[in-house]
Amino acid sequence: MIILVDYNLNREAILLSGSLVNGGWLDLIDLRLVTFRQIGLPANSNDRVVWEFAQTNRMLLLTANRNAQGEDSLERVMRQENTSTSFPIITIANPDRVSEYSYRESCIEKLVEIVIDVEYYMGAGRLFIP
Repeated sequence: MIILVDYNLNREAILLSGSLVNGGWLDLIDLRLVTFRQIGLPANSNDRVVWEFAQTNRMLLLTANRNAQGEDSLERVMRQENTSTSFPIITIANPDRVSEYSYRESCIEKLVEIVIDVEYYMGAGRLFIP
């Protein structure tokens, strides 16, 4: 499973990736965090473009809660486009706390649970972690 990390979570992605490696999770599940830069998606991509990219490429999107304003806001796009086969958007409830070990580990545990059981989360729209 590939998780597309929103452009404003690059620092948090490094910490989360470290926890995935150090916790041995990557030995148990096929999981990879990728950034916009790594896949060639511009940082200024609007929410609709990001949503469509993630869905088309069968990726989970990890975000810090993109805004709900405008025609192409993530919230509006999810309401318009979400179906029972849509991959959920995973939102870190408090991204500032990812630097805290216990919070980060809680995020990782929930993230791994979602990846393992992704079929049960299809169509859910937005999921908050931890």
